[in-house]
Amino acid sequence: MDTLVLLTLTGLGLGALYFLIASGLALIFGLMDVLNFAHGAFLTVSVYTAWRTAETVGGLPGLLLAAVVGTLTGLLLAAVVELVLVRRLYGRVKEQILVTVGLSLAVPALVQTVWGADARPFPVPDELSGTVGVLGARVPVNRFLLVAVALLVLAGIHLFLSRTRYGLIVRAGVEDRAMVTALGIDVTRAFTLVFALGGALAGLAGVLGGLYFGSLSPHQGTSLLVFAFVVVIIGGLVSITSVALSALTVGLVQQYANYYAGGYGDLAVVVLLAAVVLSRPAAGTGSPLTRLRRALTAPRTRSAGGTA
Repeated sequence: MDTLVLLTLTGLGLGALYFLIASGLALIFGLMDVLNFAHGAFLTVSVYTAWRTAETVGGLPGLLLAAVVGTLTGLLLAAVVELVLVRRLYGRVKEQILVTVGLSLAVPALVQTVWGADARPFPVPDELSGTVGVLGARVPVNRFLLVAVALLVLAGIHLFLSRTRYGLIVRAGVEDRAMVTALGIDVTRAFTLVFALGGALAGLAGVLGGLYFGSLSPHQGTSLLVFAFVVVIIGGLVSITSVALSALTVGLVQQYANYYAGGYGDLAVVVLLAAVVLSRPAAGTGSPLTRLRRALTAPRTRSAGGTA
C-alpha cells in the first residue's frame, strides 16, 4: 500500500511538471497555431539562470528568487524570439518548424559551451528536501509543491482566456485575424503576449524541474519537451483542462510502468500515445468501434455462384 501511495503521489508531481511545460506549448500552438520546438530551449536557459541565482543567494529565499529569475528569463527570451523571428513567419508552418528546431539545437549547444556538458546539482533548500508521511509512505515535499503550482497555473490560464481582454482578443484573432484587425485591435501585440506567457511557463517549469530531479543539464529541456508534446497530443488541445488531465495520466503511467514493468515507463507512454492516436476517428469516418460495427452489420453481397 505504501508503495502504491508513493508511486501515485510521485506520478502526480511528475504530471504536474509535464503540465507546466505543456501548458505553454498548448497556449502557443492552440491560440497562435505556432509549433514551437524552441520551448525546451527556453526551459534550459531559464533553469541555468535560476541555478546561478539559487546558488548565489542560498536557502529558501534563494529558491524563491530563482523562480522569479527563471520565469522572467523564459518570458524575455520568448518575447525576443517572437519579435525577431516568429512574427515574420505567421502562416508559414515549414519556416516556423525550421527556425524553432534550429533554436532548439543551437541554444543547448551554447549552454553546454558556457557551463559544460556535465549535469550539476540543483540547490534544494532544507525546507523542501525532506519527506512527509502519507498512509505509511514517505513522500518528498517538493511533489506537493509541484502539484500546488500546477493548480495555480491552471486556474490562472482559465482566468486569462475567459476574463481578460487580451485572452478574448487572441481567441478572436485566431478565428478571424483580418476582422479583428479591421476593428482597430492590435492582434500582433496580443500574440507577443501569449508567446511570452508560454516562455514564462517554460521558465517556471525549468526551475521546478531542477527541484524535482535535483539536477540540471544542457539537454534537460529537450528531453522534457518530448513528453510535453506527448501530453499535448493526447490532450488534443480541446481545452487546457484536457491538457492537465493528459499530463497527470502520462505521469502516473510512467511511474507505474517504471516500477511494475521493470523500468519501461517511457515505452508505456509511447504505447499510450499510439493507442490514443489510433482510437481517434478520422474526419468523417467515426471511431474505430463505429467502423467495426458498421462492417459487421453491413449487408453481404452474393457472388455469381450464389455463395455469400
